[in-house]
Amino acid sequence: MIETLIILGAGFITGITTILFGFGGGFVVVPFVYHLVSSSGEQPGQAMHIAVATSTAVMILNSGYATLTNWRSGNLLRETIIPLIFFISIGAALGAFASTLLADNVVRLLFVIYMLVTIADCLFRQGFLVKPARAALSKMTLWVGGPLIGVIATMLGVGGSVMTVPLLRRHGYEMKHCVSAANPLSIPVAVIGALMYIGLGWQEMSEPHYLGYVNLTILGLLVAAGIAGIVFAKRVLPKVNDKLHARVYVLLLVVVLIAISL
Repeated sequence: MIETLIILGAGFITGITTILFGFGGGFVVVPFVYHLVSSSGEQPGQAMHIAVATSTAVMILNSGYATLTNWRSGNLLRETIIPLIFFISIGAALGAFASTLLADNVVRLLFVIYMLVTIADCLFRQGFLVKPARAALSKMTLWVGGPLIGVIATMLGVGGSVMTVPLLRRHGYEMKHCVSAANPLSIPVAVIGALMYIGLGWQEMSEPHYLGYVNLTILGLLVAAGIAGIVFAKRVLPKVNDKLHARVYVLLLVVVLIAISL
């Protein structure tokens, strides 16, 4: 019972972060599921793969529902999504396959390194905490950056928001537009990643509550609570100042880094 309440609490927080920061699940779900599976002793040596796979599955519904609510509120801008979403999709298929070739502890180490680099980039390179003038995405950003985002996001189960939000921010968009765009941009990563993890883990996981590497029990609880968190965030939480929004975004990244490191 206590474990179920903890999972529901984590799912609720995931829903809130989906709306406020564009995190469709990954940065809360990956550390949480990793520790949950590791402490249970279930599927030794597979905890990080399970965490990443379950995270991508959670993101499908969370990001999809958040995209719908952001579209209704008018925060989605077409130029922040198209054509970047197509290039991210290409990289997503490669990332899911690459993750299964790596050992569990290697994926976890890459996750930590990825977070450190992202936090340092947001803090020490100009263009994130203070919004610059708006500029169009270059061909290099689309052709190279898009697939790279898809590879890293799917390989680590984080949805890509931690790359797409700073990317769009540095091109002069307000945080509300960056965060809103992060949700639809995470959908191809979530769908492709989940399907790949289901297929690649099909013969590895024998328990009935697993679909490939995806833990169905944890998935169901997280999604139900996540949708409740999204509704709560949209209806109850106040709008955040743009500069404060950017600073809190970086602070949350630090919290997630500490969680997965410990």
